[in-house]
Amino acid sequence: MSQVKGYAARSADSDLSPITFERRQPRADDVSIQIDYCGVCHTDLHFAHDDWGITQFPVVPGHEIIGRVTAVGSAVTIFKEGDIVGVGCMVDSCRTCPACEGGLEQFCLNGMTPTYNGEDRHDGSITFGGYSDSIVVSEHFVVKVPSALNPAMAAPLLCAGITTYSPLRHYGVKPGHKVGVVGMGGLGHMGVKFAKALGAEVTLFTRSSHKVDEARKQGADHVVVSTDDAQMEATAEHLDFILDTVPVQHDLNPYLNTLRYDGIHIMVGLLEPVDPPLQAGALLMKRRVLAGSLIGGMPETQEVLDFCAEHGIECDVEMLDIKNINEAYERMQRGDVKYRFVIDMDTLKAA
Repeated sequence: MSQVKGYAARSADSDLSPITFERRQPRADDVSIQIDYCGVCHTDLHFAHDDWGITQFPVVPGHEIIGRVTAVGSAVTIFKEGDIVGVGCMVDSCRTCPACEGGLEQFCLNGMTPTYNGEDRHDGSITFGGYSDSIVVSEHFVVKVPSALNPAMAAPLLCAGITTYSPLRHYGVKPGHKVGVVGMGGLGHMGVKFAKALGAEVTLFTRSSHKVDEARKQGADHVVVSTDDAQMEATAEHLDFILDTVPVQHDLNPYLNTLRYDGIHIMVGLLEPVDPPLQAGALLMKRRVLAGSLIGGMPETQEVLDFCAEHGIECDVEMLDIKNINEAYERMQRGDVKYRFVIDMDTLKAA
């Protein structure tokens, strides 16, 4: 076991604060990583506040990890000391079920092991995430960071990036398609960038008229203020796909009506019941599909990093001193970040 420093929430109503905890001893297939950067995801906030009633305290959040390999196990063949690598939302799976064998470890039939607040399937210990100075992960769940990427800006690609890239690839977005993106946050701005890079014509839906210019700067071809009935009506039956990144309950019906026949509305943000109710006729009468998507498997997570390096895509980030993490959580709740916080883990030493 090794002593590791980090930041943890000790209860649902406590601030995150410094903690020292133990990491497991590396196994033969493990990669030991010194963490340089860790993105801050809205999911981290939910776990710290136990919003879903499943948090095991203390919880050390963080699943957008970029770091440097410091040691490798005897069975490791892909990585070597000094490599710049990433760790995303999961650190293990059964590896033998059809989903795992198909490179879809996120859908492991026996349950994937999340990077934090999960149970190690070998020794039963609880996993701790990237708000810490180091981590130990099986090489199967580690990805290479291309040299063309800025490591700090690459961190959110391991969650926000893959969450928006995966469904666009899965459903076959290509040049000539018309894609709508709902929401202009950490996921939404990445969805715009990916859809554009795939050759689509992109429409950004936002409730805020002050985000119109920013959406165009991010690459949106069109911007629709969704509270404006005339603008929504003008977009009716226009789109092939909608990537819906909004993480709170919202009315899906107006967006469904912007889809052509056979259009697909993809949910990547909402985990709660749909409210208000869905008008099923909007699906039936145009053979539209309401779909969902999680993250991606390990092959696709590597693919998104390579894709971003090839196309010069980066996440827009605000660098964060870890001592300000609680303030950052408050700002996230207010939507006051463009578009992702990334912790500079050098600041952990001072904290």
